[in-house]
Amino acid sequence: MVVTMLVALVAVVGCTKQIDGTALRDPVPAPLGVSRDGYGVVAGFDSAPYHIEIFTEPQCNHCADLQADFGDQLRYYIDTGALQVTYRPLTFLDDRPGGHSARVANALFLAAESGASGAPFQRFVQQLWAHQEPGGPGPSDDEMAEMARAAGMPGEAADRIASGGPAVDVADMDTVNFGYLYEIDNLTTGTPTVYDLVADKRLDIYDDDWLVRLMQS
Repeated sequence: MVVTMLVALVAVVGCTKQIDGTALRDPVPAPLGVSRDGYGVVAGFDSAPYHIEIFTEPQCNHCADLQADFGDQLRYYIDTGALQVTYRPLTFLDDRPGGHSARVANALFLAAESGASGAPFQRFVQQLWAHQEPGGPGPSDDEMAEMARAAGMPGEAADRIASGGPAVDVADMDTVNFGYLYEIDNLTTGTPTVYDLVADKRLDIYDDDWLVRLMQS
């Protein structure tokens, strides 16, 4: 059912532009954890003035474009305490249970439960989406662990990712996250979708400056 309903993918176009001004980095690392419902990974401070959700699929090429174009900015704002990002993975491009997307999604939750911080986690997300193999097996557990280490995540996080142990019920995650996504837009339900939790609206990621505009609103 999820696969048949997720038929319209949102295209991401354009490149980011230079951010004006300089923000001070928060002396305390931005936290990382699991959302209250258990199916989102939350990077950033609860006190951040801007909160967004990113609905994403590990094999979605448009999701990879989003990370390539805006990942550094997302990490910058998370690190400075200005933005909290909740990642809500979906796995509708998997052709079998426990496939590429399910394993990457599980790795995100393994990272969230291991004491890592928000900015390195965002760098880890960028690495994962930069190493897609749509239709293929995707990165191995050991390869994802190496990406986590390269992103600056602690050894415990990398070890947990290398173990490949279960961290989330992927089927339940899909059901819950798709339900949230469907509530946002039941016509063009796809990934990536970025939702402004403060203003209660879907953000127009066709706009090259959507993230800068958000942070200046």
